[in-house]
Formats: sequence, C-alpha cells, structure tokens
Amino acid sequence: MTIEDLDFIEQTEFDNPGELLGIDGADMNAELLGILNGLDAVKRQRVLNSLKKRKRPSRKSRGEMEKFFRLLPKHIRQQLRKGQLRLADYVIYSIKPATQKTIKFFEPQDDKNIGLRNISNAKLPKNHAFMCSGIIMLAGAGADSTEDVVKSNEYKEIEAENAIANGEFSLKANKVQIVPDTSNRVFCSKQNTFNNLGYYKLDNPRLIKDEEPIEFTVELGTLTGITAHTHIWTGLVGTITTP
Repeated sequence: MTIEDLDFIEQTEFDNPGELLGIDGADMNAELLGILNGLDAVKRQRVLNSLKKRKRPSRKSRGEMEKFFRLLPKHIRQQLRKGQLRLADYVIYSIKPATQKTIKFFEPQDDKNIGLRNISNAKLPKNHAFMCSGIIMLAGAGADSTEDVVKSNEYKEIEAENAIANGEFSLKANKVQIVPDTSNRVFCSKQNTFNNLGYYKLDNPRLIKDEEPIEFTVELGTLTGITAHTHIWTGLVGTITTP
C-alpha cells in the first residue's frame, strides 16, 4: 500500500476502489492503518469515506463489474488504478445463418467484420475484460445470403421463427459455463414491454476475461419452417474495460 494508492482511493470514480486494491473497508490491516494514521485528519477521513460502501452504488452492468473487480486479471486491475483503462458500455455481437441445427457464433477462424461481428478469433483483445450482464437474440431474413444483404437485414423478435424460438442456447467463457442449455424462449419479448427487443437479463452476470475463448452456441431441434436466408443476430450486453 502506497500514498499513490490512497490518492487513487480518494479521487477515483469507482464505487468500491478498495476492491481493486484488495482492501476490505470493514477489515483494514495494520499496514493500511499505519499509513492512514500518518495522514492529516481531513485526508484520512476522505480516504476512509471512499473505502466504505456508498449509499447509492453504481447500477446495472457497471455496478456488476465493480463487484467483480477482485476477479479481474492483475494487469487490468493495475491499469484501472493508474487511469490507463476505464469502464465503458459495450455489446459483443455476431451474426450467423440459421442453416444448421448447431450454430456457433464465435469461432477461432472468425475475423472482425463490421456489421457481422466485432471481435476476432472468438476472443476479446488484451486488456479488454467484459462483464456480461444480458444477452440479445434477434432474427432476420433478406432476399439472399450475400454479405451486403445480411448486413442490411432488419433483425426482429425470434417469435416469428418458431424453430429458432423453440431451440436452446448456451454460453461458455474462461473455460467455464456461464449459461447452460437454456430455452431461446427467454428472448421472446414481443409481449414484454419491460425489456428491450429480444433482451434477456442475466440474474447471474459473469466476467469474461481478455484473450479467453468465448463460446455462444444455439441448438435447434429442427430447421422446418425457417424462412429462407434467415440469419440470427446475438449480442452480449454489458460493461468492458477499454483504454
């Protein structure tokens, strides 16, 4: 613990800076107490106030990310403390054709391609850790399956494609399961005015680390009835660390 660390605690925008430093505001060790006792009374109180949980903590995916600060890779925690990284809203998305019963949305051979997907090699780049707070699934069909048509499709609720709505999805990252096989019906939002189109909020949000494979898979029981040239748009919604 250094004076620079205390300056970070006092000045940071984060709700719980102690998490980045491995400090529990309710159980401070002798080293920290010794440094605090060497500060003037005003600065000491400001640091102590910052270490305590605030009455109005950060909300939504940002608040979820801050709760997982201790699980961030060490190099990302250090850069957040130094102000070299910050938190930002983000959606990881990918589009794939609904022409097979098993559809993998992030694959090692995939390259970033605006309008189709925004990551390469099924991984987040270095220093980009992501808190997955929710998932979106939509479907759309065009006149054909050429790249330009797929990129310009209108993607809507999956309810119109029963075979897709009655399928299942799973999400895996960091070599662990985030969402096991779950019905795609959770994305049926047409009758739910409280959620955004095709959005499913995770009650158990999870951290996806940088440079770790992401696996989002859709399994369909049948292809019967799916409109020709249908493609599925999926997006992982949350907060990411970024320069």
